Amino acid sequence: MVRAENGTLAGVLEGKKQYQVPLYQRVYSWGKKQLDQLWSDVVELGRTLGEDPKASHFIGSLVLASSPDFGAIGVNKFLVVDGQQRLTTLTLLLAALRDHLIETGHTERASGIDAQYLINVFDNGKPLKVMPTQTDRPAYMAVLNRAPQAGGEDAVGDAYRFFRSKIAAADDPDDPYDLELLEAAVVRGLALVVVTAEPSDNAHRIFESLNNTGLRLTQSDLLKNYLFMRLGDRAEMVYENIWLPLEKKLDSENLELLFWLDLAQRDERAKQSDTYVGQQHRLESLKTIDEVEAEVIRIANLGEVLATILKPAGEKHPEIRRRLTRIRAWGSTTAYPLVMQILARRAAGTAVEDEVVRALTYLESYFVRRIVIGRATANLNRTLLQAVGAISDADHIDTALREYLSRGRKYFATDPQVREAVTTIAFYWQGRGPQKKLILQWLEEAYRPKEIVELDPRHLTIEHVLPQTMTDSVRDTFAAGFSPAADIDYEHERVVHTLGNLTLSGYNSELSNKPFDEKRKMLAKSGVSMNQAIAAHPTWGVDEISARSAELAEKIIELWPGPDEGMIAVGDESSALRSHVAAIVAEIPAGRWTSYGDVAIVAGTWAQPLAAIIANFPMANAWRVLQSGGTISPGFRWTEPGRVDDPRVVLKEEGLRFDAKGHADPGQFIGAEELAEAAGLDVDGDAVAARRKKNKPQARAGTAVSVKAAQLEFFERVRDYGLLNAPNINTWRKPFPQHWYDVSIGDSRGQISLQVNSQKKLATTLFWISNDKGLYSKLLAQREAIEADLGFVLEWDDKPERKASKLVISRPGDFLDETQSQELVEWLVTTGDMFARVLSKYL
Repeated sequence: MVRAENGTLAGVLEGKKQYQVPLYQRVYSWGKKQLDQLWSDVVELGRTLGEDPKASHFIGSLVLASSPDFGAIGVNKFLVVDGQQRLTTLTLLLAALRDHLIETGHTERASGIDAQYLINVFDNGKPLKVMPTQTDRPAYMAVLNRAPQAGGEDAVGDAYRFFRSKIAAADDPDDPYDLELLEAAVVRGLALVVVTAEPSDNAHRIFESLNNTGLRLTQSDLLKNYLFMRLGDRAEMVYENIWLPLEKKLDSENLELLFWLDLAQRDERAKQSDTYVGQQHRLESLKTIDEVEAEVIRIANLGEVLATILKPAGEKHPEIRRRLTRIRAWGSTTAYPLVMQILARRAAGTAVEDEVVRALTYLESYFVRRIVIGRATANLNRTLLQAVGAISDADHIDTALREYLSRGRKYFATDPQVREAVTTIAFYWQGRGPQKKLILQWLEEAYRPKEIVELDPRHLTIEHVLPQTMTDSVRDTFAAGFSPAADIDYEHERVVHTLGNLTLSGYNSELSNKPFDEKRKMLAKSGVSMNQAIAAHPTWGVDEISARSAELAEKIIELWPGPDEGMIAVGDESSALRSHVAAIVAEIPAGRWTSYGDVAIVAGTWAQPLAAIIANFPMANAWRVLQSGGTISPGFRWTEPGRVDDPRVVLKEEGLRFDAKGHADPGQFIGAEELAEAAGLDVDGDAVAARRKKNKPQARAGTAVSVKAAQLEFFERVRDYGLLNAPNINTWRKPFPQHWYDVSIGDSRGQISLQVNSQKKLATTLFWISNDKGLYSKLLAQREAIEADLGFVLEWDDKPERKASKLVISRPGDFLDETQSQELVEWLVTTGDMFARVLSKYL
């Protein structure tokens, strides 16, 4: 006898219970695909619960049988006949939530999760509420008991780290209730049918009957059968005239995609895995054969639209065909519901072709600008699905789409953000490789005269003009543009992957790491117009890269219109980056380590600001991020209040090995490519692998790190002092661990730079003019008046061989010397403020 009841996870786990997975069950085997789906369902349900406390989401059945050692007293024990993967996964999710709460100071809520859903804390031995099959038990028990080995590289550890990462990314410090809604979604919102067999039933036979093998019907097969079963005598005629032509245009996979796209246009929360259930629920409202036939005709017409999206060559309007071809090449299926709605509005006669062109252009622009500012995938799927509703009833689809993308935190980059990002964001590491190549290809098309025959992009690859790896000759040429005190490796890393240094080439391997005077000859012969423009420069360094970045920024702004800046709401970028970093770091397994540089690659930032984020904000596994040589940063400190234990001891307990000099085992290193894959981030694997190879962990002197930490601390004091004592400087940005700190004078042609040099024991204030010899000449002509107004004499450096020039004042001083550092802080701020007051009069 079997009885079935509707239930929730809370009902299953609360009380004195234990669910044992029998030996004959397969080991835990959920992977990224299943975990992603469950997480999406839980997050969406959590949002819905905030509006509707009675909302639920059905996740299937749990089949139980009485355990042979079921007793009248103590913990009630059951065998899990079916549903063990789901039950194990949900408890791992709750364990990850518990541990996140502990590490962020919410210990009382964490204890509640422990006692209610994970461990029978009041029974002898504190037995777990779920016991997986024997193979998985050590890894599972390590997680639930918070052992040092928790989160290893087995399937159980992968799932735990997946949820740690997702929870870290989802935790909004400005929303005290977001994790409470997440917990409620898991324990109360997920609905399941609990089927319990009587002791006399054979649990193994039940298991076999529930897992019969066979060819599964697709969701489109099931929907097709459902529709034609209701057509009665008309079924054959409708099939021959309507459905069969549709099947010739779309295969089974794309038919299923069609049904999901149709569903997603009505409900952006619709999951592709729930297509059959969602469509069947909708189709139940059809009462007559005429209504069913009309529905088949509607689906077939929609299929024509999808066929056009999948094969844009069939579109007659040339500009719409061009935009559809680009969207198809971009490869984002999640955009299809929106594109389908745009084309469906045209088919219905409620949108003219010019509106369609503009709407598709805004969509393309949204894709491009997000990659340019380093936000390729943040919330993209949800944003695009919600856009369908934003334009469905709008009078003008193009205006409605632009306004929707402009509101809220959607990362539709403004023109000023584009201009800033091209010089600061490592474009080479953003998004997918084919998408970055497409942007460069489209930029190239914009530069090419119409009569020139188009290049075959299949033979082109992305090329760094300034090489990624500097030979001695390249380094010497590059360093000529900087002062002897400059950190050449940092300056190279700062610009080498920016958009201004990238182009397309058909002979990447031949160019490789050659100096520019050799590259220049090959670029001049290239059929790529951008390369011919690059070859026109006699040298290639920071000035040329900056100038080209600025030029490309203006071209991007011209080609891809941005948001309505009157309604744009710029989000808290630092908070977004912090959550992004926390999600990546949470994926580092126990017994492994990574470097600040590798995390920075995945996060799309630099190692120095990333180290400051990790040092100052609570996040799981932060102690597993080490310096590139595998040593613990001297600046590492626990963010948990009162925690003082040695991080090396913690790492050793987790299984990490150190040599006699304190370097972690390189064999236990996890690099950027693995981290990106584990975190599910849309980054270019080839580009990550290339940088991983370049930054292979090796020991470095600890003094360099100490100087960087001192630089950060020093310029933090400069900023604090400047905020109080520099009335002519309006903006004091967050400092980084480097030898300079730049402040704006309110004119884009130049900026004030405050610098220190520990080797030369020198402090310098300068006004740097990046690319305007005319401005320098104008100031030089008024030299006496400027110096009289300042009250001191300047060094005027024209830098005749470079585009840049500068006005300089220096003084001796070692910022590392505590007896001198405060005096240098005050001197730099005072002279910088005087520069701002005086020079603004002459600009």
